[in-house]
Amino acid sequence: MLRATRHAYMAMPDEAARALPFLEQALALEPDYPAAHAMLAWCFHARFQRGGHSQEDRATAVRHAHAALKEGADDATAIGIAAFVVALTEHDPVAALAAFNRATAISPSNAFVLGFGSVALAFSGQAELAIEWAERALRLSPFDPLRHLPFNAMAIAHFTRGRYEQAAAASRNAIESNPPFSLLHAMLAASLVRLGQVDAAKLTAARVLVLQPSFSVGATLRSLGLPPEVAAPIGEAWRAAGLPEE
Repeated sequence: MLRATRHAYMAMPDEAARALPFLEQALALEPDYPAAHAMLAWCFHARFQRGGHSQEDRATAVRHAHAALKEGADDATAIGIAAFVVALTEHDPVAALAAFNRATAISPSNAFVLGFGSVALAFSGQAELAIEWAERALRLSPFDPLRHLPFNAMAIAHFTRGRYEQAAAASRNAIESNPPFSLLHAMLAASLVRLGQVDAAKLTAARVLVLQPSFSVGATLRSLGLPPEVAAPIGEAWRAAGLPEE
C-alpha cells in the first residue's frame, strides 16, 4: 500500500498503472483489505477517466469501490475514496452521498473524506457545500499531498457560480499541488475563458493536451456523469479554449 500511494496520488493513468501491481499484491496477501480496494478503485477511475474511457476499467473501479464500502466498516478514508468513485465513475450520487455521510460520521475531521467529498459535491452542483467541505479539508491539513482535491472542488464550485477570479485562483493552487493532473489545467482554462483571457486559456488548454493527449470535451463530461447545469458551462468554456469536442 505504501509503495503504491505516491503513484496513486498523481491521479493520472500512467502513474495509476505503476500503483496497480503493489495494490494487487496487497489484496493477494489480504483479500478483504478495504484500503487496498479503495485505492484500486481510485486508480482504475483515473485510467477510465483519463486513459481512454475503457468500460472494463470503469467496471473494475466500481467493483473495488463496492468492495471497499462492504469491508471498510470503520475505515473512513477507504469509504470516502470509494464514495468518490461511486459518484464520478458509477454515477450514483445518492449512494455516494450516503457513503460520504457514513465516513464523516466515523471520522468528522478526516481531511481525505472532506477533500474527496468536496470534489464530488462540486461536480454534482452542490457548490456552496462543496466549498464548505473543501475549506474544512484545507484547515485540517493545509500541506496535505492531496490538497489539489479541495482546491479543485473550489475551482469547480466557484466556476459554476460565476465567480471566475476565485475559480482561477483555486485552479492555480490545485495545479501547484499536482502539476501533472490534466483536469486541473482544464478547469483553469475554463476560468480564463470567462475572464476574457482567451489567449492564456488556449495556452493552458494546450498544456492539457500535452498531459492528456486523449482529452476531449464530450468524452470527459460523459465519463464524469455531470448534471446539465454543471456540464454545459464547463463544456462551453472548454470548447472556447480550443479543446477538442471528441
